Amino acid sequence: MVNHAIAVNNGIGGTSDLQITSHGSDWYWAATAIMATTTFFFIGMSFTKPRSDRIFHYITAAITMVASIAYFSMASNLGQTPIVVEFHRYYPAVAGANLGDGTREIFYVRYIDWFITTPLLLLDLLLTAGMPWPTILYTILLDEIMIVTGLVGALVRSRYKWGYYAFGCAAFLWIVYTLAVPGRKHAKALGSDIHKVYLSCGVLTLFIWFLYPVAWGLCEGGNVLHPDSEAIFYGVLDVCAKPIFGLMLIFGHQSIEASRMGLHIRDYTEEPNWNPNNPNAFKEAKYGTNGVHDSDGVHNGVSTA
Repeated sequence: MVNHAIAVNNGIGGTSDLQITSHGSDWYWAATAIMATTTFFFIGMSFTKPRSDRIFHYITAAITMVASIAYFSMASNLGQTPIVVEFHRYYPAVAGANLGDGTREIFYVRYIDWFITTPLLLLDLLLTAGMPWPTILYTILLDEIMIVTGLVGALVRSRYKWGYYAFGCAAFLWIVYTLAVPGRKHAKALGSDIHKVYLSCGVLTLFIWFLYPVAWGLCEGGNVLHPDSEAIFYGVLDVCAKPIFGLMLIFGHQSIEASRMGLHIRDYTEEPNWNPNNPNAFKEAKYGTNGVHDSDGVHNGVSTA
């Protein structure tokens, strides 16, 4: 089947001198299919767990769902804008940027995807480790700084883009520290099975995430790779960081209850104020230990008025 996306959407959002061809679009369509398929798989896997233990399935499915929309946009050559390149290269792969105004297409929709999905990825990992909420929120803030500075840098044509790149890398290094040091210690304290899941998913995430700044420097930053090569580079990284990460995480959590990580999510069949050491705590608080509640305010023979 012939891919007409480039022809149909040509000029929407602006026409760049250097942009994806049908080959790059074909790869983006393939990545869209991978993201969408794994979304349905993660949702299906959630039904193998009690409703109170599905939080990781929902978070992970949300990651690939958002990514599938972003990849649909990029496959359609939408969600992009032309930006004048800082570096004009003269070898054939990127010589097109020397034509016209010397522009390269930048997919800002990619950064919208990352702004939503990378905090969810971190949430998957940090909840697995049982990290405290202040640390989780601060780490997510740093992640959003990393993504926003990457986007702003990509949209800047002058050498000042590398200042934003430096800010993003600084935020990333703090995220690395959080995952590698306190995160690992917290996960280890929760048991060997949880530590194993955290370690395998965490190592994959850090390895893949270290390659994103390299990709940025070769693509949006340095104009070294053609947008088709950019599509493959980022696409492979995203497939590893989202569907493959998700599969590892979900299968790792299959025999682990969320309550072990300090997460108690009440099902509608469960009484409020549930206490794992005393499942009848709510009834006792409401009716007393003998199950009798007097409408005159007498609770187990003691006036509560």
